[in-house]
Amino acid sequence: MIRQCNGKDFETIYSIINDAARAYKGVIPADCWKEPYMSREYLRHEIEAGVVFWGYEEEGELMGVMGIQDIRDITLIRHAYVCTSRRNQGIGSKLILYLKTLTDKPTLVGTWADAIWAIRFYEKHGFRLVSWEEKEKLLRKYWSISERQIETSVVLADKRWEE
Repeated sequence: MIRQCNGKDFETIYSIINDAARAYKGVIPADCWKEPYMSREYLRHEIEAGVVFWGYEEEGELMGVMGIQDIRDITLIRHAYVCTSRRNQGIGSKLILYLKTLTDKPTLVGTWADAIWAIRFYEKHGFRLVSWEEKEKLLRKYWSISERQIETSVVLADKRWEE
């Protein structure tokens, strides 16, 4: 079942993100890696900034989370993670398909440029890589990330973005 997460889910969201983010260790630049990958403070900041997390739950346990954030004229898909033990079982696909129904705005997602599996996942779900120039502009306009992360990231857009 997919449900909106609430305050009681905070520690579980934190755990899922940091468990799943281990896949990025050694893939993203070492100077961008942190332990834990996402701190509790940053997770709180993201929620306070309007990221609404949705979770995939089985037998009362969250197995994956994905955030959605409306910013001005667009929607961002944020912080998409599935427990390591439950990867490649369709949980991420169920979440993104559901989140896409929650907005009629153009939707963007950012990820690390070297995370080829993440890029392929988003492409499989109807997103396309934007040009390098457009990526630079979009990351500066809609995200609050470091210059280093801008250098080493990509942005993918859905079909509504192209319209």
